[in-house]
Amino acid sequence: MSNDDKNLKKVRIMADIQFGKGCGEILFPDGVTFQLSKTKRVRQIQYNGKHMATVRAKDGMLTLSIDGAVALHGMLAKPASRVVICEDAAPFVSKGKTAFAKHVMNVDPELRAGDEVIVVDESDTIMATGQLLLSPHEAIRMDRGPAVDVRRGIAQS
Repeated sequence: MSNDDKNLKKVRIMADIQFGKGCGEILFPDGVTFQLSKTKRVRQIQYNGKHMATVRAKDGMLTLSIDGAVALHGMLAKPASRVVICEDAAPFVSKGKTAFAKHVMNVDPELRAGDEVIVVDESDTIMATGQLLLSPHEAIRMDRGPAVDVRRGIAQS
């Protein structure tokens, strides 16, 4: 088994654990390429020249790019891995700005604080990807403070 095969198997397992069974093959189809760190650990995963995800160095979790979010979004049934924000906040969040708790309309109840999420508007259009900072219960009920630390918005250049 080559190093690329080992890396592919590893990142698919990571995606299945983090996002649900079957997500690894959707997010990382055959033919993905890996960018490795100096210590030969997987850092970035690309497919057909598109950046799909990054392996976070501090904890080994995957962070999604917009292309990675698009791949998962089509496979995951609502509300899986999603934070729904109100239409008023959508233009700001799509530019990479923080999603605040007062703008959160709905959250996947299976999520936990620290999980990687896909931020969508009320019509389930992808706005951004980021890290959930609150529990789903807190994100819906609180009316102040950040709910999602947005990593990348769809309108960012």
